[in-house]
Amino acid sequence: MIERTARAVIPRTREHRRPPDAGARRGSVPIVEKWLDALEAMEDDERWTSLAYVAGQRLELDRDEVNGPLRRAVLLLAAGGDPQRELRLDSRAVVALADELDTEPRRERLQLELASLRELGESRPAVAEALVVLGANPDLSWRCFAAALLAAELAEPEA
Repeated sequence: MIERTARAVIPRTREHRRPPDAGARRGSVPIVEKWLDALEAMEDDERWTSLAYVAGQRLELDRDEVNGPLRRAVLLLAAGGDPQRELRLDSRAVVALADELDTEPRRERLQLELASLRELGESRPAVAEALVVLGANPDLSWRCFAAALLAAELAEPEA
């Protein structure tokens, strides 16, 4: 289960939102180092979801196109009880959201962005292994990204 998804995935500052730029060195970005340390300590599904969320930040998703599927996913959670309960990668809400947003170009782009994060796994075996798992399983990667989007939606304060 993605017990700490909202805390693990959701960035608290703008710097958390994106992986380091290609020109930045990992060691020169302390906030990235802290995030990588946190990734090492996470359970697999949390680590996968966090990495998919960061990789997915470079996908071009129209907010208007995403809002409807996100609302429906939240309603699916609510229909099953508490919408604030822990998310699971195989839950109806996550699977439905993943299916609604799925396109081949988006999946391909997510896989490319995940591959671009491989450098982050240097000297961090759990991160390196997670990136290998996600790279080998596009379906899992896409569901992890959907779970991260849903967690982000649930973590956003009401306006």
